[in-house]
Amino acid sequence: PGKGIPSTFTSLLETFAGVWINAFIVCVLCIGWVKKKTLNSNEKILLLLGCSRFCSLCSSWIYGFLSNIYPNCLLVYSIFQILGGAYSFSNCCSLWVSACLCVFYCIKIANFRNSFFNYLKIKIDRMMPWLLLGSIIFSLIIGILVSNTIDKALCKNLTFTCQGRLWKATIKIEEHFYALFFVTGVLYTISFMAVIFSAVLLLFSLWRHKRNMQANSMNSPSMEAHIRAMKSVLSFLVMYSINFVCLVLTITYIMMNDNNMIALISIYLYAYPGVHSLILIFSNPKLEKTLGSVLCDLLWAVSLSDSGQQLWVNMLTPGTHQTWALMHKE
Repeated sequence: PGKGIPSTFTSLLETFAGVWINAFIVCVLCIGWVKKKTLNSNEKILLLLGCSRFCSLCSSWIYGFLSNIYPNCLLVYSIFQILGGAYSFSNCCSLWVSACLCVFYCIKIANFRNSFFNYLKIKIDRMMPWLLLGSIIFSLIIGILVSNTIDKALCKNLTFTCQGRLWKATIKIEEHFYALFFVTGVLYTISFMAVIFSAVLLLFSLWRHKRNMQANSMNSPSMEAHIRAMKSVLSFLVMYSINFVCLVLTITYIMMNDNNMIALISIYLYAYPGVHSLILIFSNPKLEKTLGSVLCDLLWAVSLSDSGQQLWVNMLTPGTHQTWALMHKE
């Protein structure tokens, strides 16, 4: 991580906002899960995606906070390894679950006259829990490998102090880090290709369906579903493409030990989970409606305070002041 205070402060703010956005998604879906006793495939994906991004952002925020406020805490044995492993696990899980979301949209919404595609459309709801479980297990393996790799690197470059409980280590890019970077690059590439493939198929399906509907001068709910899904997938594709480039550049600059460029790229990397989750909220009617209700309740709570009430009265036109006063008298 870079040492620049402005970039660090910006990244911490982005991380803090992303934590609350993803916490909102998790809370809404968990409340619905308790009420309905079940979740559909889309909600399962969003719940796991929200949880993984919440954990990823929390570990990033904790590391940023400790490295700038209490840097000596990172010298305690296993703290750095735990944070690195937790971040790698949650970030890898977020990466794969995001790809699963795009694939799910493609299979459920796109229409192709292909027996294998139709088979996937029928079986995708049963397959999705296993795909998500596989993503978790695979991400857990990556997290363990990252933690062990960091531990080995520290053991080769450490100096013990305080009876071995504190470390002073200078971590260099050892040979075993290159293998980890290669695995990480392959992981990013596979998920990126899955997103591109899903988006292209869904775009082609939308174009073909739109052409047929225009030929018949008709509109249908399927058309609206195509457009809504394409907005979500394409927005994710653009953001994911930039994120993919940033991740590759991060690996490159880590090997070059260029902390300034890493800090600059991190500004986008920390903003990406929160911004994309916000897009998912507005593309989901249930989450969007709940968010609107929460914001209205917050605004109403602010309006009940003396300062908030005066602010709202000043914003109202003169003709509505009496209506506002009557509402509060009641």
